[in-house]
Amino acid sequence: MTPIKECLINNKTDLVPIWLMRQAGRYLPEFREIRKNNSNFINLCLNSKLSKEITLQPIKRFDFDAAIIFSDILMIPYGLGQKVEFKKNFGPNLGDLDIDKLLEIEEEEFIKNLSPIYELLVELKKSNDLKGKDTIGFVGAPWTLLVYMINKVSPKKGLNNNFFLNKELINNLLKILDRFIKIHIKNQINAGATIIQIFDSWAGMIKSDFDKYLYNPTLSLVNYTKSLGAPVICFPRGISDYSQFCRIVEPSMINIDYNVDPKNLLKNIDIPIQGGLHPQVLLTDKANLRKEVKKYLEIFKNHPYVFNLGHGILPETKIEMVEELVKIVRDFK
Repeated sequence: MTPIKECLINNKTDLVPIWLMRQAGRYLPEFREIRKNNSNFINLCLNSKLSKEITLQPIKRFDFDAAIIFSDILMIPYGLGQKVEFKKNFGPNLGDLDIDKLLEIEEEEFIKNLSPIYELLVELKKSNDLKGKDTIGFVGAPWTLLVYMINKVSPKKGLNNNFFLNKELINNLLKILDRFIKIHIKNQINAGATIIQIFDSWAGMIKSDFDKYLYNPTLSLVNYTKSLGAPVICFPRGISDYSQFCRIVEPSMINIDYNVDPKNLLKNIDIPIQGGLHPQVLLTDKANLRKEVKKYLEIFKNHPYVFNLGHGILPETKIEMVEELVKIVRDFK
């Protein structure tokens, strides 16, 4: 059994497994070399040969306990036919949303659009580099995908004033997303993903209607993933009450962000926990890194815990700091 599965299923804490969100990415010089010659991010995600190489880069360098596939949550809107591009120093930029076209899309077309992702997973399954390790597939949660698809750009500066006006559009889109996210989950598991993580990157923006936008849509995906025999990790970043989320949604594991008080959380959650460390800690020095990492390790030493960050690793992170992080976690007793 893999270290993370053991943590999930047997609640074992002898050794703390470790992997990092966005571990296959811009902080790695070998990734930057590939990116130089592949400026179109979507095309890179759909190149199963290169995406396999990228997925395995951090495994070969740091021997993490899991690979997370090189892909993006916005591959789902892309698969549904919405234009998606990534602009340098800007981020994602989505095209106009045509709900009539979305209502007509067939499952076969969606699967065909995203087939290189499933080919990637099939190839990863054959890799000797992943023996004894998990392969994590992932999806964006309905709320976060809804935000991107309607807002069309990152909502860092807030949502468009008209965002909630078209209730029919929102309701239709939630139904479409539930259906096609499940198709994407099923195809990832069938192709070789051993765990699914659900990223709700903008969950903290939900101020009302939590059942509609957060709990019910995520619960639907969690129950579906479990029905396929795969554990599911949820990351509802920025919400104020992780314990209530866990009681309602019941994920196999909860990924916490860096604003969560880990000691207080531990009083109210009995499922396995992942994450917490602020990615900016990796931009400081080794002494501070050791102090902050050990804080999480000590707090969770008697609780099933997978070491991770409270958000994705930052592009400017130095390799030697990641090496030190892995050493601290591996040496912890």
